[in-house]
Amino acid sequence: MALPFLDISFPNAVARGATGGPGFSTTVVTLGSGSERRNIQWANARGEWNISTGIRTRAEMQAVIAHFYVVKGRGYSFRFKDWSDYQAADTTMVQVTSTIWQLVKRYTIGGNEHVRTITKPVSGTVVTKVSGSPVTPASIDYLTGLVTFSSAPSPAPTATFDFDVPVRFDTDKLPVQANAWDQQIVPQINLIEVIE
Repeated sequence: MALPFLDISFPNAVARGATGGPGFSTTVVTLGSGSERRNIQWANARGEWNISTGIRTRAEMQAVIAHFYVVKGRGYSFRFKDWSDYQAADTTMVQVTSTIWQLVKRYTIGGNEHVRTITKPVSGTVVTKVSGSPVTPASIDYLTGLVTFSSAPSPAPTATFDFDVPVRFDTDKLPVQANAWDQQIVPQINLIEVIE
């Protein structure tokens, strides 16, 4: 069963000031000798952001409150722009079928690579190429990141695009303390990435 998703964007002005990023889950056991054993529990990272650091004005707080109401707290996921990581350039896509390819972002250091599946590309930003030449695909699904070509591309196609992260609030209660008409104190409010 698919989790409910609303194709709306979290306020960009607040997102720009959010604090956070990717996280993994790793169990570390230190042995009596001092050496370690590590168990990587998640193959893929899950992002988390504190958006209270991005709220600077009453208008921005009101936009967050409105967004919270619309998505019913933790009820619906939505688009969030992680300003520290929102673009991919000429990235080789991952084949699903001969004509359907998945948008991904690749992180490579010293011959080691992590492939991140991108499910929420930004409409109007996706440019696909085959052998370095632009190719117009038959369709782009902006809710899954799947790109369909009218015929099988060869070699593997590449894509340049902007992307959002599907997130949800990590609370059903929005704690805001209003001290004055133009000042509100906001404790930590987290958004957490939804793995699709």
